[in-house]
Amino acid sequence: MSTQNSDDVREFLTSRRAKVRPEQVDLPGGPNRRVPGLRRTEVAMLASVSVEYYARLERGNLNGVSDAVLNAIATALQLDEAERQHLFDLARAANASTARRPRSSSRPATIRPGLQLMLDAVTGGPALIRNGRMDILATNLLARALHAEAYSTLRERPVNLARFAFLHHENAERFYPDWDLAADMIVAILRAEAGRDPHDRDMQDLIGELSTRSEEFRIKWGDHNVRRHVTGVKRFLHPVVGDLEFLFEGTELPDQPGWSLNVYMAEPGTPTADALRILASWEATREQEEDTGDQNAHSASTARAAG
Repeated sequence: MSTQNSDDVREFLTSRRAKVRPEQVDLPGGPNRRVPGLRRTEVAMLASVSVEYYARLERGNLNGVSDAVLNAIATALQLDEAERQHLFDLARAANASTARRPRSSSRPATIRPGLQLMLDAVTGGPALIRNGRMDILATNLLARALHAEAYSTLRERPVNLARFAFLHHENAERFYPDWDLAADMIVAILRAEAGRDPHDRDMQDLIGELSTRSEEFRIKWGDHNVRRHVTGVKRFLHPVVGDLEFLFEGTELPDQPGWSLNVYMAEPGTPTADALRILASWEATREQEEDTGDQNAHSASTARAAG
C-alpha cells in the first residue's frame, strides 16, 4: 500500500465523518462536542466494528478489509453512490500489489467508428465522449461549437476541460456562469477517477500540474469530494450566441472504463433551441472555412452570427 493511498484513505474517511451530524444518525448532539460531525467511536458503533479497528482504517490502512465492513462503514458515514464506490476503489488500490502495477501511461484514445457515427447522428444538441481526466475524446458538430473557446484557448490535444477551467480562469469564468459549481464538479469527477485508476500516470501528471498552478484547484482537491454526474441542468455563455441552458444526461460506456457519453438537450421553443440553429450554422461554416483556409471569411461570418 502506497503512502499516497494511505493519505487519500485517511483524508477521505476523516472528511466524510466530519460531514455527518449526530442527529442525522439518531445520536445526541450538543454544544460540548469537540469534533465536527461524528466521533470515531460513534462510527465504529454504527458500523458494528471495534473502535481500534475503525481507527486503523481511518489511519489509512484498508489492507484486507472485507466488502461487508466497507459497506457498513459506508452506511454509517451515509455515503452516496459515488462516495461508496470511491471507498471500494481505495480499498482495491490498497490491496493491489504496487510492485506488479507500475504507473501506466494511457494509450492515445481511439474512438470506434460506430461511436463517432452515433455522435454525429445527434443533431438536436451537443454530444461528446470524455474520459475521467476530463479530456474531450470525440464530439458532434454542436459540441465542437459549444466548446469553441476551449479549443481555441488550449494548445494541447485532446482538449482538457480541467485545464481550461483552472488554468484559463478568465475565459472559463465567462463560459461557465456558475464557475464555482462547474469547478467543483470537475474536481469531484477527477477525484473519483483517481481512485478508480490510481496508477494512471497521465492523471497523476494532470493533478500535479493543476495543484502547482492553481490555488483554487488545490483547495477543492483537498475537500476529497467525489461525484457521478449523470443528469441535471447546464448553463453556458457562448461568445457567439450568448446564454445557453441545457438539460444534461450522461452515461458511462461499459466497455471503456472511465469514459462517459454526455448529451445536452434544449427544451423545444426556448431561446437555447433557437440559438442552437445559429450555432450549428456558425460551426459548419467555420469548419468549412478552416478546411479551405479562408479565415477572413470566417471572421465575417462570426460577426454576422453575433449580430
